[in-house]
Amino acid sequence: MGISGDVPQQGLVLVASWIRRPDNDHLVIVGRSRTAASPPLLEISSFSNKTTSISNTPKENFILDDGDPVSIAVHPSGDDIVYSTSIGCKLLELHGREESIKLVPKSLPLPLAVGPQKCLAFSADGSRFATGGKDGHLRIFEWPSLRMLLDEPQAHKSFRDMDFSLDSEFLASTSIDGSAHVWKTNDGVPLTSLNRDSDEKIECCRFSRDGTKPFLFCTVQKGGKAVTAVWDISTWNKIGHKRLLRKPASVLSVSVDGKYLALGSNDGDLCVIQVKKMEICHFSKRLHLGTCISSIDFCPSERVALSTSSEWGVMVTKLNVPADWKDWQIYLLLLVLFLVSAVVFYIVFENSDSFWNFPIGKDQPAKPKLGAFLQDPSFPGDQSVSEL
Repeated sequence: MGISGDVPQQGLVLVASWIRRPDNDHLVIVGRSRTAASPPLLEISSFSNKTTSISNTPKENFILDDGDPVSIAVHPSGDDIVYSTSIGCKLLELHGREESIKLVPKSLPLPLAVGPQKCLAFSADGSRFATGGKDGHLRIFEWPSLRMLLDEPQAHKSFRDMDFSLDSEFLASTSIDGSAHVWKTNDGVPLTSLNRDSDEKIECCRFSRDGTKPFLFCTVQKGGKAVTAVWDISTWNKIGHKRLLRKPASVLSVSVDGKYLALGSNDGDLCVIQVKKMEICHFSKRLHLGTCISSIDFCPSERVALSTSSEWGVMVTKLNVPADWKDWQIYLLLLVLFLVSAVVFYIVFENSDSFWNFPIGKDQPAKPKLGAFLQDPSFPGDQSVSEL
């Protein structure tokens, strides 16, 4: 369990993640280790998109009495948080808003409460939840019923990474031995293993998120080279690879809309890739100077990345990528285009005499006013022609 209280910020940062909130008023949850002066705890802090910074004063401190946090997963709704320690998983519900935020412990089934879980993941729609243990045990559940869909004690030697596909149909998982498997979540069965060469070791994995490109991205150690490889999920065949970070990656992440991938290195570099072109669009060299980046999480609504390391803690980085169009900007552009079209039509009408430049007969009317069309919808369209 855990209790709430005021605790000094002293422990090393082990895990961190965004918490989605209404009106893009997102929060950040950070897991800290035990020290001689303070117990392990979870902190929830506010985020300012104006200053691109996290508040120094947490809104909530939740003390953990069951060990340091190993991993954490936040439900897409932002209301449920699952964290893992050396003992097992615990579930917290986020209650309240603004300054009255509280984390309330909830019970979990016994299978989730036993053993350290290296990987935790919710599906994009929040209907699935998976755990991958240090012992290689894989479990997939329905959420929130927690009905077991798959229970595989020997899925891997030990888990390295995992991710759900956009439609929640597949789960990809990787092992510390370099292998990677794909599981069909609805049927609760293994589907395939990713093909790899003898000198390849698959490490991190993320599915595409834009809804148009059915790909699975993986970081791969290929001999002495570090590459980002792509598999087509309709055939599960590898379709190519590219050297991007050019050094071993410690973590791989994908933005909510699927437009960007992020790679973190073992010596603190952050690299962001535009998926459409598979080209680097942002690079922060030595962001976590000399320290392995342990996690990267894209902000749900801003082009901002949250990264963590044991040495430098939590860092918020505003990405040097093109800004997305807001809804009001799109509507304003459409309104401007409509007004410009109306003005152009009026100018052309007033200055064009191509039809009316025929020789004017004695009884032929001159060019009509624009208002004549607007005021008399029953104007006979071919009357003037019949009188020529």
